[in-house]
Amino acid sequence: MRTFVSAVAVLIGLAMAAVAVPAMWVDRNLVQEDGFVALTAPLGKDPAFQKRLATAAVNGIGFGDQQLPAALANLVKPILAEAAQSLTSMPGYSDAWAETLRRSHRLSFADPRTLPPDVDGATSLTLDVAPLVGLVVKRVSESSPVPLKAPETVRIGIGQSNQRQLIERVSAYAPMGSAVAVGSAIAFILAFIAARRKWTVLVATGIGALVLAAVWKFGGDAAGQAVLGTRSGNDVAEIFKSEFVAASLAGFGPWIVAALVAGAFLLVAGIVLRIVASRRPARSIGQ
Repeated sequence: MRTFVSAVAVLIGLAMAAVAVPAMWVDRNLVQEDGFVALTAPLGKDPAFQKRLATAAVNGIGFGDQQLPAALANLVKPILAEAAQSLTSMPGYSDAWAETLRRSHRLSFADPRTLPPDVDGATSLTLDVAPLVGLVVKRVSESSPVPLKAPETVRIGIGQSNQRQLIERVSAYAPMGSAVAVGSAIAFILAFIAARRKWTVLVATGIGALVLAAVWKFGGDAAGQAVLGTRSGNDVAEIFKSEFVAASLAGFGPWIVAALVAGAFLLVAGIVLRIVASRRPARSIGQ
């Protein structure tokens, strides 16, 4: 009976860990704003990515609220696009990129009922690159006879309708990952206490951790490919999505490595404990 209880507890612990670890990572790096900014901030250090992003965003600027003649607006846009090529070297760029990420996170993870009326929060995710565009507009305006006003928002819809619904579910359930992790730890402790042969719990848990690490690796790659397989028809969205998926997979990598190390340690510890336990009876008989 004790062996059965221990085996069931190990299985329950592994099942809970399989859910808890990805949920905790998602909560810390996607749902929480600071984690999202930290995860995606390195994208701002890629000049090629930022040039393509800024150019595509500048091409989507409208000047209707500034009452610029159509001919002048068409003349200004190429100048803005050219200035966007030196975006990463402009003063204040790091702050503008961080603010871009924060705005985009708030629009994408906020309750749809709290979003501005012009944001289609019910159907898509939103990227707001206004801070980046503001830097470019400011640079051009300083050397232009016609003062230009940077738009307050430059919102770009990315993704598909079901992705917004998925984000809402993730935002609701990901914070529960820590509680599930605690439950998993309790299950492993109970399994160890109930087991007649303690080493079997260590070996089983270690093997389970190694299997989970492989599942997380292949599962993450499959999820990344699924996201990349969706097409939004927007150049900016495709650029950001591709870089974001790569950053997410790279960010989750250390967690997988930690699971591999923990699994290997428990497996070796179980084997050592088994060897030690098998020698004890022999010593007592010799005495």
